Amino acid sequence: MPPLTASIHIAILDDEVDITALLAGYLQNHGYRVTQLHNGRALMDLMRSDLPALVLLDLGLPGEDGFLIARKLREQWRCGLVIVSGRGDSVDKVVGLEVGADDYVTKPFDLRELLARIHAVLRRMASGETQPAAASAAPRTRFAFAGWQLDSVARCLTDAQGQDVALTGGEFDLLCVFLQRPGRVLSRDVLLEQTRRRDAAPFDRTIDVQVGRLRKKLEVDAQDPQIIKSVRGAGYILVPPVSGG
Repeated sequence: MPPLTASIHIAILDDEVDITALLAGYLQNHGYRVTQLHNGRALMDLMRSDLPALVLLDLGLPGEDGFLIARKLREQWRCGLVIVSGRGDSVDKVVGLEVGADDYVTKPFDLRELLARIHAVLRRMASGETQPAAASAAPRTRFAFAGWQLDSVARCLTDAQGQDVALTGGEFDLLCVFLQRPGRVLSRDVLLEQTRRRDAAPFDRTIDVQVGRLRKKLEVDAQDPQIIKSVRGAGYILVPPVSGG
C-alpha cells in the first residue's frame, strides 16, 4: 500500500457537488490532499499549477467530452487516471481504457473498493509500471497494414502493387490517426479532435463522410469494410495490425 500522507494529491472532477464532497471527505480521512473540481477548464488549470498524483474523472460532464479530457491528461501529463462514471456499458469501459485510463469504476461504487483501486494505481506508478504521458521513442513515419503502405512524411499511400493512391488532406489526417491507434475504438469526437477539427459542431458528420471516402479507397468492398469497422454507438476501429518505423 502506498504511503498515505497529505503530500499525495488527488483531484476529483465531477459536476455533482455532493459526490465530490463525499469522495473528498473520505480520501482526506485516509490522509490524501484533495482538490474538488466541477469542469474541465478548472482541471486543466490545476494540472498546470499543482499537478496531482491521480485524477478521478467523471465522463458525464455537461457540455464536455470526458473522453477528450482523459486523452488530454494522458498526452500532456504523467499522473494516475481513474474514470468514475455512471456509464456502465462495456463499450464505454473499453474506450475509457483505450484513451489512457488506468482503471474504470462505475457508479454507484463502494468507497472501500474505490480506495483499493486508487492504491493499486499509485502502487503501479511507484513501481514504474505505468507509462509516461509522452513516449520517448521517435514518432513512426511509415506504416504497413493489410497490404497498404503509408509514408506520412511524403504523404504517400501505396497499394499492394505499389501503385500510388491519392488522398485529400482530411483523408490523410484521419488515416494517420487510425494508424497511430490500431485496435482502438475511437469516437467521432476523438477523431474530430485529433484531426484538428476543434470548431466542429457536436453533431458534425464530417468524420462519417471522411471514413466513407477512406473505405472506398482502402476496402475491397466498402459496403462490407474489413479495415475500418464501425462500432455501433461508439465510433470506429482500425482492425488489421500495423507495422513500420
